[in-house]
Amino acid sequence: MGLKNYTLCILIMAIWGLNFSVVKLGLSTLDPMLLTGLRFTLAAVPAVLFVKKPDVHWFYLAAYGLTFSVGVWGLSTWAIGAGLSPGMAALLIQTNVIFGLVLGWLLLKESVSTNRFIGSLIALLGLALSLTVSDGSVTMEGVLLILVAALCWSVSGVLLKKSKTKQVFAFSVWSMLFAPIPLFFISYIQVGTNGFTALIENITILDIFSILYQAYCTTLFGYWIWNRLVVSYHLSHVAPFTLLVPIFAILGSNILFHEAISSQKVLSCALIAVGLLIGSFPATKFKVLAQYLKLM
Repeated sequence: MGLKNYTLCILIMAIWGLNFSVVKLGLSTLDPMLLTGLRFTLAAVPAVLFVKKPDVHWFYLAAYGLTFSVGVWGLSTWAIGAGLSPGMAALLIQTNVIFGLVLGWLLLKESVSTNRFIGSLIALLGLALSLTVSDGSVTMEGVLLILVAALCWSVSGVLLKKSKTKQVFAFSVWSMLFAPIPLFFISYIQVGTNGFTALIENITILDIFSILYQAYCTTLFGYWIWNRLVVSYHLSHVAPFTLLVPIFAILGSNILFHEAISSQKVLSCALIAVGLLIGSFPATKFKVLAQYLKLM
């Protein structure tokens, strides 16, 4: 990878990390599910008019769209609305890697290498430590919601693999068509017409910024560039960059909402990041490293 693509990787991670704080900005007025529904509405329309439908069954588009939009981002936004800080939300949703490991083993018959198992244990230790944070940035409801969101992210990954699509960006755009109506319906079930009333009567410049940022910067631009990098390079080269997302999220939350960066959070973040990084090592390189350490 050249300097240009390294820079793009870091830029996308910064956009995705700051997205968690931008979500909280929109929640000052809007209901979580309504905010998420508006995000995916603008991301899908009019993009679908310019992107050809991928050659996959409608089932995979619908299943992925519902899982990713409602399951991942609907619940993540709800978690932040339930008191989980943007920084901790970005950190805890990284546990989707652990859920993905288990689902890959159960549903796709993928083997679990030693380094992935050890990495998962380290990441789980970091997760357990994060649950003991008592500065008001962690709530039990928020943690439960973000963990379900992380599970949904892993399920959406399984659906993407099962679809066997090579047109990942088109797949993402067309799957978003199935997001708005369920999200708006859930919002109506939760708060009635109050969410829509607040949208019409109380929407602010910050709310509009939050919706546009999530729709265009995070979703369309972010995934367009990311998918290009994934196609162009080995996943093992670009995947570790996602560990930067929680760092940018915590920094963004600290700047915008004065979220405290305690040593406990730093250690928790470090454990999860190290665990996920170890799990991303190719098994052959991990074996070579283990043999080297034995010789020392």
